[in-house]
Amino acid sequence: MIGLAEVRTAADLLEGITDRTPVQLSRALSHLVGGEVWLKCENLQRAGSFKLRGAYVRMARLTAQEQSRGVVAASAGNHAQGVALAARMLGIESVVFMPVDAALPKVAATREYGARIEAVGSSVDEALRHAREYADRTGAVLIHPFDHEDVVAGQGTIALEIVEQVPDVATVVVPVGGGGLAAGVVAALAELRPSVRVIGVQAERAAAYPASLAAGHPVQAPELRTMADGIAVGVPGTVPFHILSAHGVRVRTVSEEDLSRALLLVAERAKMLVEPSGAAAVASLMAEPRGLEGPVVAILSGGNIDPLVLMRVVRHGLASAGRFLQLRVRLDDTPGALASLLRDIAATGANVMDVSHARTGVELAIDEVAIEVQVEAKGPDHCAHVVEALTVAGYRLSGA
Repeated sequence: MIGLAEVRTAADLLEGITDRTPVQLSRALSHLVGGEVWLKCENLQRAGSFKLRGAYVRMARLTAQEQSRGVVAASAGNHAQGVALAARMLGIESVVFMPVDAALPKVAATREYGARIEAVGSSVDEALRHAREYADRTGAVLIHPFDHEDVVAGQGTIALEIVEQVPDVATVVVPVGGGGLAAGVVAALAELRPSVRVIGVQAERAAAYPASLAAGHPVQAPELRTMADGIAVGVPGTVPFHILSAHGVRVRTVSEEDLSRALLLVAERAKMLVEPSGAAAVASLMAEPRGLEGPVVAILSGGNIDPLVLMRVVRHGLASAGRFLQLRVRLDDTPGALASLLRDIAATGANVMDVSHARTGVELAIDEVAIEVQVEAKGPDHCAHVVEALTVAGYRLSGA
């Protein structure tokens, strides 16, 4: 087991290496939860996530002989950047195996930090298998993203900062992939502040921990289909699993819609750019806001988001939040019909973003046309008003 002493030793190693990231009070989440909610902004950490903490501690403790053999890692992006940056600081050669569909900005940043990139497989688990084979073949030291005591201790240094920054913290909500971050936080707080409750959060489409904790041993996740690639891990790590299990940590799950809404709220209200996995703790608070003792600290674990993913997620988040509405309207194919529809939509206060036509379809008569209309709305109530107004006006809607 990792304890407070190991975490404090890791903190000494990280002095001057990692940043003491700020906490920010979220009034929007505080109102929702019914008590203070603070955001621990690890998205502002060097290399864009908490991963530098664990990677540096692990690598700084290698012997000179081990460092001379180089290191190898596997990651979808955040651990890759942490390892690459730590290796550059320590003068160690690094090779990182990344899934072939890893976000391009993460790949580019990892390469710029000095690592050699090997693109393999479709998941972190596949990349990790290749990294193990490389380590066996070359003698390079594998820097596991979460399943090592030094990594867990390094991640746990976040808890030391949280206790100093929010002295009366009662609940900490943590994104969970392999479990290294949550385990480190639990390991530190179990001795430093045993009254603090730690809650883990996984994407429901990549959730290995709930079934694993119920079974009493690591279990393979049934699927890995989530936008939150930073926490899309198939099997919990042995070291973090034992810590979370021993301390009875509950792990919640959140939907893709929850993640989208959370990312949007963090961007709009906290003015923070985070990746979907980084918003998982906020997503959990939004999905299950009640029953948590405050003050609550939600860890924003990373901010390395692909701009293309950001566009899709923001669009999805707008739809989930009732800010974006797509309608399919059947009209008589006569001059002026489309203009009348657009005027009636404008009269509701909605803003038309895009219009397209379909003149063929099994549901359409020969003299009918289907109009696909995308509009910006002001929320769920406004969406309902737009639909009701068009229905009362006699329009035939589908897909509203």
